Amino acid sequence: MTHVHEEMRETIRQQLAQIEQEEQIRIIYACESGSRAWGFPSEGSDYDVRFLYVRPLDWYLSIEDKRDVIERPISDQLDINGWDLQKALKLFRKSNPPLMEWLQSPIRYDERYSVAEHIRAWSPLTFSPKSCMYHYLNMAKGNFRDYLQGEQVKIKKYFYVLRPLLACGWIERYDAMPPLDFDELVKDIIPAGTPLYVEIQDLLRRKRAGEELDLEPKLPAIHSYLAENIEHFGHVAADMRNDQVVGYEELNRIFRSALDEAWADEE
Repeated sequence: MTHVHEEMRETIRQQLAQIEQEEQIRIIYACESGSRAWGFPSEGSDYDVRFLYVRPLDWYLSIEDKRDVIERPISDQLDINGWDLQKALKLFRKSNPPLMEWLQSPIRYDERYSVAEHIRAWSPLTFSPKSCMYHYLNMAKGNFRDYLQGEQVKIKKYFYVLRPLLACGWIERYDAMPPLDFDELVKDIIPAGTPLYVEIQDLLRRKRAGEELDLEPKLPAIHSYLAENIEHFGHVAADMRNDQVVGYEELNRIFRSALDEAWADEE
């Protein structure tokens, strides 16, 4: 479920090239995030494009506080935004799960430079089980509270609570960053053939088939699993080891190397 039609790929690449020109930046990595990267898109799902970029060296040699994100309004199914590499590396040092997910994405639109691979190589050393589990747990709790209360619920939102809770289960089991692929998480964490597994597979089939998934009665097996495990992982996260902190030296080296590589043709 990670295929993107070549016509859409070309549209996305054109949009990224336009952003480069308008903002006078170099995009060093661009990928798909969200449901298409996670493996449960419907036909009408947006394309959630995320990118990392660098500006010319002089931009960083300033005492001004400057905006370190680039966002474009959602249009024509495209949601595009990016982070300056300096911001990304500061977050990476704190084991930022969204960034680590971007770097794992199976759908990549641009990776002209070596910096993304350098960051991936350091990912195991910056991974913090505690902070990552809290990230996924808070995501699950927020979506559960906002969308899955009452007798009639927005059943599409089950995916946006299930996936982060399954990610918590992976961290508890393997002490490692969870994979993006939803199917892989389900098959590893949920025993096949159980009512919960069957209910998840049926909901997944309906979403991928493009069915309208709006207000419907609660799905009992999934709902019980979510309620029980939100509480469970709250206790697990509280008892986990403290966050790892990686020194700045190597990340500074990656940052400087990325600037040199991206702007080599300007010298």
